[in-house]
Amino acid sequence: MVAHAFPDVFARNEVDKLKARIQGITPETRPQWGRMNAAQMLAHASKPYDTLYDAEYQRRYPPHTGLMRLLLKWLVKPLVVGPKPYQPNTRTAPSYVVADERDFMREREKLFGYMDRVASEGRPEFEGRLSHSFGPLKADEWNALFYKHLDHHLRQFGV
Repeated sequence: MVAHAFPDVFARNEVDKLKARIQGITPETRPQWGRMNAAQMLAHASKPYDTLYDAEYQRRYPPHTGLMRLLLKWLVKPLVVGPKPYQPNTRTAPSYVVADERDFMREREKLFGYMDRVASEGRPEFEGRLSHSFGPLKADEWNALFYKHLDHHLRQFGV
């Protein structure tokens, strides 16, 4: 499967553009759909990165294996890395739900740190890297996964 060409989350200029959009959100910014407040959305936006970098997340939610991974790869992966943007009110994975209150600035800095880490590790580091849900992904698929998810929630908050 070839992922659609999205802005490159491995490129510093694209990361800076995404960060500028995020900076347009304040703790008081209200979503155009959904139930999350701005701080919860930022925490939720970090979840794809948590699957790679957060040991506590990985302990609580081990990677999918066997039949579940196969089903996710066949049924969900095309939606996640394919060309179509996510629709408003799309259901999320249970491990991505953020229902508790969060500190806006802390969550924003965490997300920025993750975005910077992905950009600094670079595209070659993600070629064939194991996804928590789908198995190995190409760098273009990782790019689509990261970009589409973040863009969806930035549009949710009007930026």
